[in-house]
Amino acid sequence: MTRTTIITAALLLQYSSICPASPIDDAWPLADRVAWQASLDAAGFSPGVVDGRIGRKTETATREFQYARGLQVTGVLDTPTARALGWDSRTAFTTCTIQAEDLAQVGHLPKDWNEKARLTRLPYPSLEELVAERYHCSRALLAELNPGKSMANLRAGDTLKVPAVRPPAAAPAVAALQVHLNDKIVRAVTADGKTAAMFNCSVAADARNFPSGRTSVVIIQENPAYSFDPAKWPEVHNVSRKLLIPPGPRNPVGLCWIGLGLAGYGIHGTPAPENIGKTGSHGCIRLTNWDALRLGKMVRVGTPVTFK
Repeated sequence: MTRTTIITAALLLQYSSICPASPIDDAWPLADRVAWQASLDAAGFSPGVVDGRIGRKTETATREFQYARGLQVTGVLDTPTARALGWDSRTAFTTCTIQAEDLAQVGHLPKDWNEKARLTRLPYPSLEELVAERYHCSRALLAELNPGKSMANLRAGDTLKVPAVRPPAAAPAVAALQVHLNDKIVRAVTADGKTAAMFNCSVAADARNFPSGRTSVVIIQENPAYSFDPAKWPEVHNVSRKLLIPPGPRNPVGLCWIGLGLAGYGIHGTPAPENIGKTGSHGCIRLTNWDALRLGKMVRVGTPVTFK
């Protein structure tokens, strides 16, 4: 018996232990839950952040994946879905060591907009946030995986247990985007109408600011700067003129801006990935930084966008 045969047999045994009628929930081992979310993330059906908590975003991503692959749509990790995802809880985790060069990406992040405008880059405020974003996970999961280690006092040379997020498959070219505002998802659709990818998103806190109708992509920019207009931020009282906010992972539009033909609207990253899936933007569509970068490679200038 070859090594490949042994591994395949072991995986089939593992898949066969999953009960299709019983959804994975917080009673299942953490490795099972993290592997489920990381597998969806790698497949391009994003659960948002990997946090080991199976809720609406993970279930939505699972349903979308199942429908796209012609599987029974259950929203749970049944055996056919596990096989199609390549789910394997034995490889749910890996380790990473913080490097000296990581320190250069961390720095003071002021709250005041005037102070932000004086910087050349908006950095991660901590190594904890850098590592969490690099491995697509929540800070709470990072702390859970590393008991006894102070996330506030990380330094170069520290080794951490992290989710084993896989590199995404080659990004397919998509023919159109569909933004479902009430469901808070973005679908990337191929020319034959199939869903190539799906991303959980945040939308406007006030439905009166929802975009509507049809438009198209007019610009795709990584590491964008942000034009802060105090007229659009009534909650900010100490800024009297427009400010140019420098790029960086904690820029208000994150690491990728996909500008649309509707003035002032775009699909973009975020400085707060754990808030994805919640309302809260001024009108734009927010994704995690890693999802925004991925989507930016799927679209082109002219890609149609429909709001539903």
